[in-house]
Amino acid sequence: MNIHEYQAKAVLKSYGAPVANGEPVLSLDDIEPAVNALPGPLWVVKSQIHAGGRGKGSFLEAEAGEKGGVRLAFSKEEAIEHARAMFAKTLVTAQTGEEGKQVNRLYIEDGADIESELYLSLLVDRAAGTVAFVASTEGGMDIEQVAHDTPDKIHTIHVDPLAGMSDADAEKVCEALALGGTAKEDGMRLFPILYKAFVEKDMSLLEINPLIVMKDGHLRVLDAKVSFDGNALFRHPDIMELRDKTEEDEKEIEASEWDLAYIALDGTIGCMVNGAGLAMATMDIIKLYGEEPANFCDVGGGANAEKVSAAFKIIMKDPNVKGILVNIFGGIMKCDVIAEGVLQAVKETNLQVPLVVRLEGTNVEQGKAIIANSGLNVIPADDLDDAAKKIVDAVRG
Repeated sequence: MNIHEYQAKAVLKSYGAPVANGEPVLSLDDIEPAVNALPGPLWVVKSQIHAGGRGKGSFLEAEAGEKGGVRLAFSKEEAIEHARAMFAKTLVTAQTGEEGKQVNRLYIEDGADIESELYLSLLVDRAAGTVAFVASTEGGMDIEQVAHDTPDKIHTIHVDPLAGMSDADAEKVCEALALGGTAKEDGMRLFPILYKAFVEKDMSLLEINPLIVMKDGHLRVLDAKVSFDGNALFRHPDIMELRDKTEEDEKEIEASEWDLAYIALDGTIGCMVNGAGLAMATMDIIKLYGEEPANFCDVGGGANAEKVSAAFKIIMKDPNVKGILVNIFGGIMKCDVIAEGVLQAVKETNLQVPLVVRLEGTNVEQGKAIIANSGLNVIPADDLDDAAKKIVDAVRG
């Protein structure tokens, strides 16, 4: 689960991280009070969407102006003007796609005197089995481009999960960021704070880009992107309250209510599979035959007919879907139950696109018989390769 920048900063501030004073804006009526609550002389007005590249983004609406989704203001009047221009407009960035995202929230905060910009993130390094700090002196930039062009400027520091973060670990991060003097003193305090927040709140990513050194030598978290492990959210009701469903795909929200693993993609062939590995293989073979999957959908190992039907209906809500491939290996899940769920959904949705069903495993013959005797326009397949060929051919007419 992702949260907005202002929410991420509030979480980090509660642990003692240095962040600027700021005020969230959730409606037009909030703008003037938010601006008046900050002393100036510099106000920073930031669009709050779950996507990066806001500063370089552009708005679809002409009245929003040509500037990006992060703007500086040198008077209260200018700050109010920027906020009103951006609120409820559609911001397009490199991460939103051409359709962009509507800006339903803003964050207005104090400006900072910046001496230098650094990059810092924490993530779970699964290969090493540790939380890792990724640090670079090249902050405020596209870190992927930095890693590609100058990989020697990216440093990774692993933290022993049993020992926790030590002074020696913090020293290594300071060294990677070339910190000295007051900035290093701040870093020795800040980095253990970030590690504690990451572990205690079950974060999957904490990215600060940039982490700045101000002209007075102190560090400040200037931006913050935080993602949480969805499987651990039951332990954090306070974090769950921060969820902004308007930033999520409606299909993914509905899928979560049925305990389905569903991720919307950009292709034309909807996929319904049981098991993450089989789902990935199904998506790969669709690509192999020249088409793109419209989603990742894992119904799990113990789904009933109602859950399968729900998954089918969610897939059908995507207007880009031109065909559906159901690929089920029945272990715990029985193929006849899958078949009943699929047929139930076909009838209820008045399916108008091609449907290919491949079943294998427990009660497979019963499942195939249910499909064959349904009288519905369902294309059976013998194996995964056969299924992929048939759905691609059907979509292409």
